[in-house]
Order: sequence, then structure tokens, then C-alpha cells
Amino acid sequence: MRRLWTVVVAALIGALLVPTAAHAATIPSYLTMEQRYTSVANGWDTVERYLDTTPGFTQEDYPPDGRGDQDGQRVTFFGGVKQPFSGRFLLYAAPGATTNPEPVPVLLVHGANDNPDRAWANPGESGGFGCGALSCPGTGMMQYLSNAGYRVFAIGFAHKEGDNLMQAQQVGDAIAVIKAKLGVSTVDLVGWSKGEMSARMYVSSVGPSWGRPYAGDVRKLITLGGPNAGYDYPFAHGWAHDLSIWPECGGSINSPAPHTYMTCYGLYAYHPEFSFVPTGGYDCYPGQRQMLARFDQTYGIDQTQQDWYTTYYGGQGFYTKGPGIQAAIDAGSLIARIQQAGVPASVSTYLLAGGSPSVVGIFNEDRGPSDGVVFESSALATAGIPTVVGTALVAGANHLELGWYPAVESQVAHWLAEES
Repeated sequence: MRRLWTVVVAALIGALLVPTAAHAATIPSYLTMEQRYTSVANGWDTVERYLDTTPGFTQEDYPPDGRGDQDGQRVTFFGGVKQPFSGRFLLYAAPGATTNPEPVPVLLVHGANDNPDRAWANPGESGGFGCGALSCPGTGMMQYLSNAGYRVFAIGFAHKEGDNLMQAQQVGDAIAVIKAKLGVSTVDLVGWSKGEMSARMYVSSVGPSWGRPYAGDVRKLITLGGPNAGYDYPFAHGWAHDLSIWPECGGSINSPAPHTYMTCYGLYAYHPEFSFVPTGGYDCYPGQRQMLARFDQTYGIDQTQQDWYTTYYGGQGFYTKGPGIQAAIDAGSLIARIQQAGVPASVSTYLLAGGSPSVVGIFNEDRGPSDGVVFESSALATAGIPTVVGTALVAGANHLELGWYPAVESQVAHWLAEES
């Protein structure tokens, strides 16, 4: 009898501690898990592809020369499609994602023109300069946090420079899947650069008209080099920026240009597909336009650049022509809207900025203190964030090092471990 009573008590305690089918979260009906992959490079455990069937997701524009296409193993994960539909996303799981001891899982959200592999697991995947330094490590934030006992996931977006309004919905989707998998009620978010936009927009309910509001399921929001107050780098340093983009000048970077016309080696070329502003039937970089804000009154403009005035303010220069930053802001910047919406006070927020303007291979932001791309004052801007629990300036890290720099990794782990 005593043994039977012991068994009954143990069963009752277990029922209280383990979510039952009636109480455990379920994956929302509008999400379809299309494929699961277990042979994954760069140390990940699994990758799953999901489709959000909510009406409103679109097939976004891609540059016609293929520079914005999915590459590497991501093509396989997206079903062999190089230009996936924006309603699809990937959910990566690190080793220990379902078994590590830390109770609150972590979702990593990568930035522009990036992917979960290079951003979080293998900064050296794309070779030299891909990580912002002369040599790149083979592991990153994913391994660091996983080895520290965290249950780590990462989202991969279909479009590398896509609409943050749609991607914010998918951050919510990924959290819903994680909650259902692990039987938890909250997740910690780490957003890097453009990934800060979709992460912050999710918790602030800044989404499309057809979107879903914040579900109240984020404990902590950690931003790494996020443009909390926006950025204007491409317009302030337009000539040097465009040289890396314009194919007639030898450029091939997947990034928007402040110009629609530019002269390269005597050829005056037109490329509407690279514009910040929808032009000539193309809109390939909506996510970049949404991050724009003006800093000309704060830090001035780089007057050493060719056609500096018309690049920033718009018009025909000696060698270039473009709409100017204000036209691009008017076409869809979300910075003011995000700040006005505000992060809920219940979300503990942490802001980290890099302090080294030394990104290898690009013209670095030098008008004020920056990480080479985003001003420190923007990354650490607190407008619209009522519960700022911590801020940090990692002086040795540039913008592209924020996913693997040792001092950044240890700071993120420290913040995750803090009592909220």
C-alpha cells in the first residue's frame, strides 16, 4: 500500500511539472512544416522549413543578376529554390536545443544579406573578409551559447534584404514553433543589425495590416549593432558604396544603392533594380529602406565623396543621379513608427554597440563613433524602449564581428543569465 501511494504521488507531481496535451502550446494552424533536414553543415543539429499560409505574404523582387539568391546549403533547405516565396522561413536548431538545461530558449535573428550559418555558426563560411576581419573563425554565437547550456535556435529568412514587416511576423512564427516544441511560454530574442528590426517590430506589434499582434512571449530582447535610431551610411558615402555594387565598376555586393544612374569607365549605366526607392518595376531592397534615418544635422555628410550633395539630397550630379535619402525615407522608413509604437515594458531590453570602425573591405563610417556601419548613438538609442536593463559598448568589435567576437558572446551570455 505504501509503495502504491508513493507511485501515485510521483505521478501527480509529474503531471503538474510536465505540460499535458491539453495545456501544452501547439503549432498554429496557419503554419505548415514542409520539410525537416538532419544532415546540416556548420554544427547545427536540424533545420526545418515552414510555410506561413496567412494571406498577405508575397513573392518579393530579387536582383535579376542573381546576387540576392539563396546560396550554399540554404538552397537545399528551401527546396532547391534560389528565390523563395517570402512566406517561407527556416528554423535552425543547435545541439542541445531540446535538452540543454537553461529553461528559456534563445532565438537568434540574423541581419541583411546574411544567413544563420555565416551569421551565427561559421563566420568564415563565405571566405576572407566575410566576417569583417582578415581571418574568420569557424564557430560563432551558436556554439558559444549552446556550450553554455542554452537551448539555441535561429531563423533563416527567404529574402536576404526582405520586408521587415513580413519578417517580423515570421519571428513570431518561429517563437510559436519553439514554444510548442519545448512546452515553454517565453523566449529570449537576439537580433543583429537588420535582424534587430524584425525582432523589435515583433514585440512592438509593428506589422502589416493583415498581421498578428505580439503574443506576449518574449522575456528579453538583446540587440547587437541594431539601427534603433536608423542609419544613413549608403547616402553619406554613396560613391564609395556604389563602387562595390555597380557591375560596370566591378561590383557584385547584394546591397541597395543611393543612385539609379552611375558612370563607370565612361559608361553611364542605369540600374533601377538596385534603388532604395521602388523604381522601374523593381523593389529588391525594402528591408534596407525601412531602416533609414537622416544624420546630416548630427554628423554632417562625407564631402570627400564624388557627387556628395546630390547623392544625399537627390538630383543629377557630375557622374551619378539618385532620388536622395528623404525620398527613400518617405517611401517606407519604419524607424519613427517603431519608436512611437514602443517595446512593451514587460520586455527587458539590452543594447550592444560595436566601437571599431574597421570593417575589412568597405569604406567605413567615419563621421562619428560607429562600428563601421551603424553609429554607436543609434545602436544604443533608447527612444521607445521603457525597460532598458543593460547597455554595452564593445570597443574592439566592428559591425560584421558582432556575431562571433568573444567579448560580445560573453556579454550576451551574461545578459541571458541575469534575473529578469
